[in-house]
Amino acid sequence: MDAAKALRVVFGPAFRPSPIYDFLLPKSIHPRSQRRYASIAPQPESPKSEELPRALHTGPTAKRRRPISKEQEQFLESALRVNQAGELAATLIYTHQTPPIIRAYPHLRSLMHHMYSQEAGHFSTFNHLLARHRVRPTAMYPVWQAAASILGWSTGLMGKEAAMACTEAVETEIGGHYNGQVRVLLQWLAEMEKRGEEVGEELTELVATLKRIRDEELEHLDEAVGEGAKQAKPYEFLNRVIRSGCKGAIWISERV
Repeated sequence: MDAAKALRVVFGPAFRPSPIYDFLLPKSIHPRSQRRYASIAPQPESPKSEELPRALHTGPTAKRRRPISKEQEQFLESALRVNQAGELAATLIYTHQTPPIIRAYPHLRSLMHHMYSQEAGHFSTFNHLLARHRVRPTAMYPVWQAAASILGWSTGLMGKEAAMACTEAVETEIGGHYNGQVRVLLQWLAEMEKRGEEVGEELTELVATLKRIRDEELEHLDEAVGEGAKQAKPYEFLNRVIRSGCKGAIWISERV
């Protein structure tokens, strides 16, 4: 018998109790089914409450950060120094090539401006990186300024094909040089990941920057070939001399 039936027995069939008054009933008329007992049966513990040993956690853990070695530091300083010198030379070559080229070939104005603007952006990037990491520029800076200016002026006077042959030769060496740097840095990143070390944001940003600049340099190479670089006379001589000069400048700038 539930509480409502018990009250009807006491007060008559017309009685309509409200549930809110159930708690006032004597305990003797509460049905057994409403009583609550704490279970004495052993309950299995929830797996979530069980703390795993630290070694068994599968979630991400903090990776170690190890400073770069002395050899790596020297490589980066050398790379930034020679890259800044190379972009300086590129901006000066285009600066001195552009006036005679666009006078004789006005349709090349936009191409020359495009290539110069990208080289100026590269130069600004490496100026910033040198200042940020306190890397000194090459001691050959004044020499490369003069050499690049003369190369740009002379190939510009020789005509469109010679100017484009100059671009092709320079970008062949510079593109390959950047590609070598990217390979070295990617190897570093792979080794750091393998050792479980944290890869710094600056290093990943540098790799992305070098890849972007390399691709833009190779784009210049393709543009130069498309504009008749291989029709320059004497093409083989220009190509060999300019590429040899670039290799020598890179080697010296890495060390001085």
